[in-house]
Amino acid sequence: MTDAWIEDVKFDSRGLVPVVAQDSESGRVLMLAWANREALLEAVKTRRGVYFSRSRNRLWRKGEESGNVQELLSVQLDCDGDSVIYEVRQLGGAACHTGHQSCFYRTLDENGVWKENAPVLRDPNAMYGHH
Repeated sequence: MTDAWIEDVKFDSRGLVPVVAQDSESGRVLMLAWANREALLEAVKTRRGVYFSRSRNRLWRKGEESGNVQELLSVQLDCDGDSVIYEVRQLGGAACHTGHQSCFYRTLDENGVWKENAPVLRDPNAMYGHH
């Protein structure tokens, strides 16, 4: 495969494109992150979830610290070319640094209060080695 496909991706003024990580089995949205050109190319080449961390200003290979690696099954581009879906198999069960399956684990209730909608699957301290 050539890298010509990347020319169809429209990166924003910072050189980033939003990436939705979706669980291949459940269809659940696991997280929203960002990728630059280098992250997308590496993700496709290695078949792993690779992103660009805006806070760390560097490539972020999902699971490099937590062990919660994402196997990349497919990459989908939207109609405008300005957002991407990574269809992944989430190893370790937890995509979120909080230990939840999904980063979207809070739902707004009828009283305007955020309520957790899913359990913690993995202890964040165990994932990141903080004791």
